[in-house]
Amino acid sequence: MTAAIAVQGAGTGWREAGLAFLAGAVATLALPPLHVVPALAVAFPALLLLIGRAGSGRGAFAIGWCFGFGHFTTGLYWFAHALLTEPEKFAWLIPFAVSVIPAILAIYIGLVGLILKRLGWRGWAGVLGLAGLWSACEVLRALLFSGFPWNLLATVWTFSDAMIQPVAWIGPYGVGAATVMIATAPVLALEGRGWKPAVVVMLVLLVSWFLAGAARLPPVSADAETAPRLRIVQPNIAQHHKWREDLRRQHLERLVELSLAPGHERIAHVVWPEAAIPYFLNETLGLAAFLGRVAPPQGTLIAGLVRLERGPRPQLWNGLSAIDRAGREIATYDKTHLVPFGEYLPLRPILGLLGLDKLAWGMVDFSAGPGPRSLRIDGLPAFSPLICYEAIFPDAVLDPQDRPRLLLNLTNDAWFGISSGPYQHFAAARLRAVEQGLPLIRAANTGISAVIDSFGRSTRSLGLGESGVVDATLPKALDGLTIYARWQFMFNYLIPLSLLILGLIRSRRPAN
Repeated sequence: MTAAIAVQGAGTGWREAGLAFLAGAVATLALPPLHVVPALAVAFPALLLLIGRAGSGRGAFAIGWCFGFGHFTTGLYWFAHALLTEPEKFAWLIPFAVSVIPAILAIYIGLVGLILKRLGWRGWAGVLGLAGLWSACEVLRALLFSGFPWNLLATVWTFSDAMIQPVAWIGPYGVGAATVMIATAPVLALEGRGWKPAVVVMLVLLVSWFLAGAARLPPVSADAETAPRLRIVQPNIAQHHKWREDLRRQHLERLVELSLAPGHERIAHVVWPEAAIPYFLNETLGLAAFLGRVAPPQGTLIAGLVRLERGPRPQLWNGLSAIDRAGREIATYDKTHLVPFGEYLPLRPILGLLGLDKLAWGMVDFSAGPGPRSLRIDGLPAFSPLICYEAIFPDAVLDPQDRPRLLLNLTNDAWFGISSGPYQHFAAARLRAVEQGLPLIRAANTGISAVIDSFGRSTRSLGLGESGVVDATLPKALDGLTIYARWQFMFNYLIPLSLLILGLIRSRRPAN
C-alpha cells in the first residue's frame, strides 16, 4: 500500500508502474539458472522509454523503483525458503523479506530513473547514460550498508565460458554496463531513429565480445601429475536437520564416510563445506584427533566450523580450520562479511524488542573476522578463504598485499533449497575466478560443489541436491595479474564515469 501511494503521489499512472514492474521481472529471466538473455532487449528499452515519458523527476524515480522492485522481488524470491527452515519462528516474516529488501534495493534503480530524467538524455545519450548509471549503482550496491552485490548483471553470461572472459579485463561492473548498452540499443529503433543502427550495434558488440572471449580461452589442461589432488565432500544435509542434536553424530559420520570413500589414498587434502563440523572443536574431547584421521597422511582436512569463545560476553565466529593428521589446527579463518539478519541482527536493542532474531544457529550474534587473508599450509599454494556469500563481493575476495594463488569457497546453500539461489551464488563464484585469474575450489553442503579453473570453467562438479565427492587436481593460477585485478578500483569508477561523460557529449550534439 505504501508503494502504491508513492507511485500515485509521484504522478505515475498504474499502467506505467505496472509496465515498469513487469519489465523488471522480465529482466530476471536473463539471470541464472534460466539465462534468457534476449529478455534484456525487452526489459531495458522499456525502462528507458518509460523514464523518458514520465511527467517529472519524481515520476521517473517511481518508474525506476517499480522496475527495480519487479527485478529484485522475482530474482530474490528464494529468501522465503530460508525463513521456512524454522517456520514456527520465522514464517511470519516471509511477506516482509520478499518485499522490504527488494523495495530497499529498488531505490538504486529509482535513482537511475531520477537522474536520467533530470538530464533529459534521449537516443544514444540515453543508452550511454543508462549503462553508466546502472554500473554505478551496482558498485554502490556492493559498498553501502554492508553491501549486497547479488545478481550483478554480468552473471547473465555465465552460461558461456567465452562470454564471461571480459570480466578479466573490465570487471563485472564493466561487463554489466556493456550488457545494458547492448540490450538497450533497440530503443533507437523504437524512438524512430531506424532499426539498422540498433541491429548493427548489437551484432558487432556481441560477435566481438564472443570472439575476444573465445580467443582468451586455452584448451582445458590435463591433470598435472605434480598438482595436489583434492577431495571436495558434499554431504547434502537439509538445513532443518543440520543442527538437530540427535542427528549431529550421524551428520559427522556421513562426512567421514564420504571422505574415506574409495580413492582417498590418492588425495592430498579433503575439503568440507561451511559449518560442516557440528560441534565446538575446542570443547569436544577427542574431536580434533578423530578429525585428524580423516586428513591424508601428508595433507589436511579443511573444514567449515563454528568457533565459540565463552566468557562474560561470549563470541561466535563462522570460519574454517585446517587440521593435520595429528589432529592439530594449523590454520584458521573467521568470516568477515556477515549476513544481516542471517548471522547477526542489525539494531538488536530495537529489533530484538519486536521479537526478531537472526536465522543462523547460535545463542549470540556472530562476530566478524579481521578481513581477507591468505593462509599457507604444506602441500597447497597460498589460498584466500571465502565463507558463503563472501564470494559475491568482487573487491573483497583476497588481500592484495599478500596475494594468494587459490580461492577456497566453503558454503551452505541448503538455506536456498532447490531454487535459483544456489545457481546465482555459483555463478558469482565463477566470476571471481575469472576476475582474479585464480582457480576456485567450492565446497557446498547441498551443491553446487566444483573445481573452477582460472578462466571460470567448471572442470569437475557435483550438482544441486546430490551427495558425494569431487576428486580433482588443483588447476593452475595465471602467471600474472589480470587487467582487472591490477586496476580494479580504477575500472569500477572509471567505466561508469566515462559512459556518463560520453553521454553528455552525445547529448550536446545538434542531432539530439
